[in-house]
Amino acid sequence: MTTPAPHRVLIAKPGLDGHDRGAKFIARALRDQGFEVIYTGIRRSPEEIAAAAIQEDVAAIGLSSLSGAHLRLFPAVLKALKERGAGEIPVLGGGVIPDEDIEELLAAGLHAIFTPGTPAETIIKAFRSACETIQHADDED
Repeated sequence: MTTPAPHRVLIAKPGLDGHDRGAKFIARALRDQGFEVIYTGIRRSPEEIAAAAIQEDVAAIGLSSLSGAHLRLFPAVLKALKERGAGEIPVLGGGVIPDEDIEELLAAGLHAIFTPGTPAETIIKAFRSACETIQHADDED
């Protein structure tokens, strides 16, 4: 019996936000749960994030923003993915995001949004679900 390959995910910090403690925490938590994690570092453009996700063949992307630019940057990553033919990659977002912005981000196409205090287990489950969603779509092709 073969062991399935680990889910491969990308964690990124779009825009000028240089605070990456939360992103690194999530990257480690995912890694510790068997995910293969690629971390792009801070201050990446939406285009750089989309290109890295495609190059690394990831099953999901996690974005972190503490700068208040999430309403512009998160949808810009979705747009960059679609422009490159990779709009099916689920994108999850987290950071300091006001409650009133969450519905707008979900309506824009984000898979899930997390705010400070969300248990790591909840985030890990959401990443696993997102990765399995894209994997099942690939299996149907």
